[in-house]
Amino acid sequence: MKIVVLDGYTENPGDLSWAPLEALGETVIYDRTPAGKTVERIGDAEAVLTNKTVLTDEIMAACPKLTYIGVLATGYNVVDTEAAKRRGITVTNIPTYGTDTVGQFAIALLLEICHRIGCHDKTVHEGRWENSVDWCYWDYPLLELAGKTMGIIGFGRIGQVTGRIAKALGMRVLACDSRPCESGRALAEYVSLDELLAEADVISLHCPLTSETKGLINKERIEKMKDGVILINNSRGPLVEEQDLADALNSGKVYAAGLDVVSTEPIRSDNPLLRAKNCIITPHISWASRESRQRLMDIAVENLRQFMNGTPVHVVNE
Repeated sequence: MKIVVLDGYTENPGDLSWAPLEALGETVIYDRTPAGKTVERIGDAEAVLTNKTVLTDEIMAACPKLTYIGVLATGYNVVDTEAAKRRGITVTNIPTYGTDTVGQFAIALLLEICHRIGCHDKTVHEGRWENSVDWCYWDYPLLELAGKTMGIIGFGRIGQVTGRIAKALGMRVLACDSRPCESGRALAEYVSLDELLAEADVISLHCPLTSETKGLINKERIEKMKDGVILINNSRGPLVEEQDLADALNSGKVYAAGLDVVSTEPIRSDNPLLRAKNCIITPHISWASRESRQRLMDIAVENLRQFMNGTPVHVVNE
């Protein structure tokens, strides 16, 4: 089998091995693929792995030997799955590989807001502490989380990991989810969305992006939140109406936001959150610990192996 990886650099910038994938067949790996080069690079390959390189019906039509598309992510909106199904092409994704690391990152964003460790570290290295007339200083309010309320919207695997860490920090945990479960009840109190918005000191988003959740955090819902609330989003950027959040940050209604995702990625220079007060933004790296990427690699290889054996798993276009 001929295998082509269209954009392998983000998954593996050099600290992992492609050898298990290469053992499955003749393998060509590209770090990145410009849109105009996709058909040429797929060529006569039977299997293609993609992370963010878009695969349309037209591209599939131009690559008649293609029988398998492996998405190197959980989300698979970059592939026209219906077109793939019509053409008899199996599409798989990588579920659950980053649960612990994404939950950890949500809390990391929150702790950075509470202590601004990066900012204070920078001032020390710039010489401010050695020249200080006082034995210590801080440029932002330092916040203690114990006793505060964490509201988590979307209480699946990642939401529950986030809730478990918040609870360990001494926080009360509220959850809003359409499918309450026993493992969730052991960690949190399930409440309505309005109740969560009204009671939470910190709101963390861990729900999928659907037509119902797009724009979930908007002006109307922000008005229902406590004054000085903290918002965390390392789920999906379009869950938030960005201008509404920027306005709330600038007015102080929302004290701070910690974001690892935005509506258009990479971020555009005109995104209002870039100029909003107290807004920490990281470049969609919640998933990217080495351990998480190794799991992703292992699952991607196993997905293709199972397909080759005639027993495909994690198929998203059955």
